[in-house]
Amino acid sequence: MSNPAVPPRSLAEALRARDDASLAALLRARPDLITPVPTDLTQLATRAGTRASVVRALERLDRFALQTAEALAVAADPAPYEELLALLTGDGGDPAVSAALPRALATLREQALVWGDDDRLRLVRTARELLAPSPQHPSPTGLGPTVQEATAGMSPGRIQDIVTATGLGSTHDSVSAVASLTALFTDRKRMSALLAGLPEESREVLTRLVWGPPYGQVTAEPAAHLRRLLDLGLLVPTAPGTVVLPREVALHLRGGRAHRAVEPLPPAVEPAATHRPQVVDATAAGQAYTALATVEELLKDWDEGGPAVLRAGGLSVRDLKRTAVALDVAEPVAAFWVELAYAAGLLASDGEADERYAATPAHDEWLEQPAAQRWTRLAEAWLTATRVSGLVGGRDAKERTLSTLGPGLDRSAAPEVRHRVLTLLAGLPEGASPSKESVLARLRWERPLRGPQREDDLRSRLAEWTLAEAELLGVTGRGALSGHGRALLGATAPKTPDQAPRGPGDKLPVHHRSTPVEPLSPAEQATASAAAARLLAPLLPEPLDHVLLQADLTAVAPGPLQRSLAEVLDVLADVESKGGATVYRFTPGSVRRALDAGQSASDLHAFLAAHARTPVPQPLTYLIDDVARRHGHLRIGAASAYVRCDDDAVLNEILADKRAAGLRLRRLAPTVLAAQADPAALLDGLRAMGFAPAAESAEGDVLITRAHAHRTPPRTAPEPVPDGPPIPDATLLSAAIRAIRAGDLASTTPRRQTDRPPPAGGELPRTNSAETLATMQAAVLTGEALWIGYVNAEGAASQRLIAPVRVEGGFVTAYDHTADEVRTYPLHRVTGVAELADEA
Repeated sequence: MSNPAVPPRSLAEALRARDDASLAALLRARPDLITPVPTDLTQLATRAGTRASVVRALERLDRFALQTAEALAVAADPAPYEELLALLTGDGGDPAVSAALPRALATLREQALVWGDDDRLRLVRTARELLAPSPQHPSPTGLGPTVQEATAGMSPGRIQDIVTATGLGSTHDSVSAVASLTALFTDRKRMSALLAGLPEESREVLTRLVWGPPYGQVTAEPAAHLRRLLDLGLLVPTAPGTVVLPREVALHLRGGRAHRAVEPLPPAVEPAATHRPQVVDATAAGQAYTALATVEELLKDWDEGGPAVLRAGGLSVRDLKRTAVALDVAEPVAAFWVELAYAAGLLASDGEADERYAATPAHDEWLEQPAAQRWTRLAEAWLTATRVSGLVGGRDAKERTLSTLGPGLDRSAAPEVRHRVLTLLAGLPEGASPSKESVLARLRWERPLRGPQREDDLRSRLAEWTLAEAELLGVTGRGALSGHGRALLGATAPKTPDQAPRGPGDKLPVHHRSTPVEPLSPAEQATASAAAARLLAPLLPEPLDHVLLQADLTAVAPGPLQRSLAEVLDVLADVESKGGATVYRFTPGSVRRALDAGQSASDLHAFLAAHARTPVPQPLTYLIDDVARRHGHLRIGAASAYVRCDDDAVLNEILADKRAAGLRLRRLAPTVLAAQADPAALLDGLRAMGFAPAAESAEGDVLITRAHAHRTPPRTAPEPVPDGPPIPDATLLSAAIRAIRAGDLASTTPRRQTDRPPPAGGELPRTNSAETLATMQAAVLTGEALWIGYVNAEGAASQRLIAPVRVEGGFVTAYDHTADEVRTYPLHRVTGVAELADEA
């Protein structure tokens, strides 16, 4: 541990002065630094300064922290705290900025982007290179190069001319001349007097350049007002025809501010409307029920084998349109439901040669769960999914159209944006729905775009899709977060004393958080989902066990039906209309479908009598009896195919019908016809002619056809694409910090001076085998610790501090201070050994 009284000379020394809690915060904020675990703090500092890691860290700063880093990039290196504060507040000061700056600076220090004491603040070199102004990469501050940087290629004579024109005394060298000019431009009183003597046209030119970009164009023979600016060094030529406004001049004109608008505080999320919490919960519950019904209908539509998989993967545009028509929704909404079912593991491709999409075995298990639990499974899958249905129909980097269930839809930022949007909604009072603009403004402040601002940036689009999808799924109602939505996040709602409880089920999970900053762990999410299911269950409509039969061969279901009733009714009748009440129509084809599924006429009569709240209409009874009387009168089996019937008159009628010509029938016996068509085509052909044939097996038994036939092999839900390395847990952090500390101790412990030159930084000690063995044996007798270099079986080299206990058989057994345990090392893998200094 370095001496805290001595200012750190490098980032590594600054990290060495941190305690374990501070190092853990750094590794948690920048998990890429721990993959793999650094060998010591010097390697950790080196990794923290790499371009990829710094870019990732900068992209995760909020706007004010980023503005603080940008201000440091244009300040002196190192810069005192007062200079940084002045760049952010300007001459007039800003209490809000002054109050927020310590927090922003603490964030930059925690993430190892800034190091040093307040009197010597240093931005990491890579961050300064990324944020400092340059012609290739303009700074977001709009500032240009300093006077020293702008005049670097200027001739000494020209620099002296500028110094003389400003009224300063000539100097003997360019360095002192530039220093004198810089002192003038940073002196507010003298600078004001210099600008006051300029013509109005010259001041207008400076005004146009002051907030950036600081570069302008001039002709070979500039006008008098431009010539005056060039003579005084207020504009400096950088290339033929190009001039730049020096940074010191711009800061004076700006009143000392590095940014035109500093945003120390996040914009508030403004409520657009407020509703009663009971209304929000009821609306969200209605949407949740609709979501369940829609997913069930989608999977029922694909139950016997859904659309084919495109060669490149995904669903064709035609199949998506057909699915949208079947679900009675728009195509983008249909794409959302298909992707949601896929993310929940309820549908997948079957993997056959003629590959198609179908329901998975998990779908059958899902259907058996209570409605509230089925909803939480969909909601959990949506929260964590990285596939984004809103991208469907767009183009990828190779200008290929993105299709539903196809490749290219993963966006690793999607779960984080969804969680953040819902967290913002959770911070509002119950029943308050935010305006979309305020949510987007808040997200842009939390993760500002570096470079030119774009209105169609991905995070904004993800946020808009999140708000729409949360409403579709029933997480929100009327734009406000519902009670079960809050429970799903593991958040509590701010309640005022005058708010009455919503009911006996108005409870929240025990582990609740007032503001969920990070997604829940799997165990916490399971508890939160159970709490959400408990809140949602009383709000969902109870399934009904009856229908209302009508004389026009229809049945009306006044609400959701019990699963067993709905499954039979779906086979026995066709859905005619949906809505608050579902209307089913009985037709000869639907009744025949029920008979094909193994039901008898008496079974159907008993079913209707048991589940009808109205008397069974006589037309419906006649319809069932009439279809049942004719059902199975004809039997079709495999010859290629044959038709047999006890009534040869019926067979004569078939042979005489011109519509049977395509079946190529011929009589084998008085009661048997043979066909060259396959059994399925023969069944369809005779049914189209108005007959009710039944298929039979090779043994002559009637084959019962089931509607629910096709399932994929067991499939797992698609894994979300991680947005960088995962955040390490407490156990991993503790072990990593322990290893880094031990490795740092091994690399920084003083070694006893010998005649051999010490190894360079990071290199392993080198001694021959005889010297290594002798030093080890001596250390066993004296009990001293040694510094060794070691190469493991995988070829990874490391430095270790060990206290040898025993040396025998080509192995040394020692207490390893690096690992804090007793270990045995082969001597042939020890590269060298060195004794520690006495003070160590």
